[in-house]
Amino acid sequence: MKEKKRSFSAFIGICILLIFVIILENISSYIPGLPAVFAPTSPLFTVLKKAAVYSLVAVSMNLLNGFTGLFSLGQAGFMLLGAYTYAILTVPSAMKEQVYYLFGGCAFSFSLLDMFEGIFGASGFGGAMSMILACLIAIILAGCVAGIFAYFIGIPVLRLKSDYLAIATLGFAEILRAIFQWQKLGKVTNGANMIKGFPTFSSFNITDSAGNIVLRLSTFVPFLFASVCIVIIVLLIRSSYGRAFMAIRDDEVAAEAMGVSLFKHKMLSFVISSFFAGVGGALFAMYVANAQAKAFTSVMTYEILLIVVIGGIGSVSGSVIATFLYVACSEWWLRFLDSEQYIGSVKVPLLRNGFRMVVFSVVIMVIVLFFSQGIMGNHEINIGALFKKRAPKAERKQ
Repeated sequence: MKEKKRSFSAFIGICILLIFVIILENISSYIPGLPAVFAPTSPLFTVLKKAAVYSLVAVSMNLLNGFTGLFSLGQAGFMLLGAYTYAILTVPSAMKEQVYYLFGGCAFSFSLLDMFEGIFGASGFGGAMSMILACLIAIILAGCVAGIFAYFIGIPVLRLKSDYLAIATLGFAEILRAIFQWQKLGKVTNGANMIKGFPTFSSFNITDSAGNIVLRLSTFVPFLFASVCIVIIVLLIRSSYGRAFMAIRDDEVAAEAMGVSLFKHKMLSFVISSFFAGVGGALFAMYVANAQAKAFTSVMTYEILLIVVIGGIGSVSGSVIATFLYVACSEWWLRFLDSEQYIGSVKVPLLRNGFRMVVFSVVIMVIVLFFSQGIMGNHEINIGALFKKRAPKAERKQ
């Protein structure tokens, strides 16, 4: 009974968060004179969108590294697979010749968007329904493609231990990035060029007949997808499979003695983590409005790993909090360090292009040195407790 109440409270908390995001994104349209930070083009919304996407990928990596104890560095590769799967499936057929102009068109003329527009129509409510269904199915398929690749990659690499597993998965991601930039596959991947023209987060904004935006949903959509996926991961961690993952992390010999199939559960964790990384890759493509292999470098994987370490290995809420702090610092709060600043007529020393990353690196080193377990360690924020009715002070003393 308590578990049901806690789950219901968590559900209410997530719904309130999503409603707050919608209000925050649209408040400047209805209340004039607000600070520029609430403007639709403000860095605030750029940070919120990117952080929502990265938080999902960070939690998916934490499922594998933190809860199962497998040190994998292939997250960027699985994100790449998800991004390209989403892009190829949702670019309208009419645009494929323009997008793949260097290769005389795409090898796949099929488009989910065209298929649903043929069923529901291309305008009005039918057009909105077509786009929503096309995007939803493409995102799910993006995760499935990443999961299938993870299964076949996992057969040999999951027999490796620790650093060897990390090197193998990192190598897989780099090989995959090189293959997707191979010009001979241009009719599928567009070679080293980007794929664009597919629905993005901005496509979900509601407009009137004149094309004016009535309701902005471009920040709400990544929050919705990330929230649903993270909730699914949390439910998995709380299940018997999650307990088996943690048993493998703590002691493989004891877990096997208790009847846990090591390879089966490692493979399951690896595939599920890769599936959500693929979903994150599709969302990242929607965020940047293109899919290009050169963006999914090992640096991206290191960023995600750093977020997991800062938040706390083995803490879902820690990964989410660390993601928003990391993205806000790197994309917004410390940006002023990259430009010259003056106090009166006196120039502030050291401030120049690139100094932001120096300060940011120092801050990260301080966090890692003095908070070795991360911000949250292996603890979680109990959302349900935030909405629990507190007893009067006199009753609590009794």
